[in-house]
Amino acid sequence: MKTLIVKVSRSKLVQYHQAVRIGQDRSRKSQMTLFEHAGFAMLTLTVKKSQGIFVPVGEKEFVAISQKQDGWVTVIVDEEGYAKAQSKTLSEEQAREILQKVIAAGILEYTDPVKLV
Repeated sequence: MKTLIVKVSRSKLVQYHQAVRIGQDRSRKSQMTLFEHAGFAMLTLTVKKSQGIFVPVGEKEFVAISQKQDGWVTVIVDEEGYAKAQSKTLSEEQAREILQKVIAAGILEYTDPVKLV
């Protein structure tokens, strides 16, 4: 049986399943943040690959909107743009309304490209 080790911070390494658990906790928090403003939110990513190593998604929360093939979504992302939670598919106007609500609540907008599932 092989054990996959992943990096959590510069000095702390954890096993992959531990990184998933940490990432799930962070993503659930972001899901609840988005749920408060959108009325619906689903969990997306819990781990990401950063510098060739799997790590939990980041703790920081930023908000963005992103266009998908079938519409727009409002997302909560980490500091590298990895989506931790997203709304259901919406019209652009609805996505922007939620974006403004989340910004008004004190979460900064993320303007770089978003990494969706």
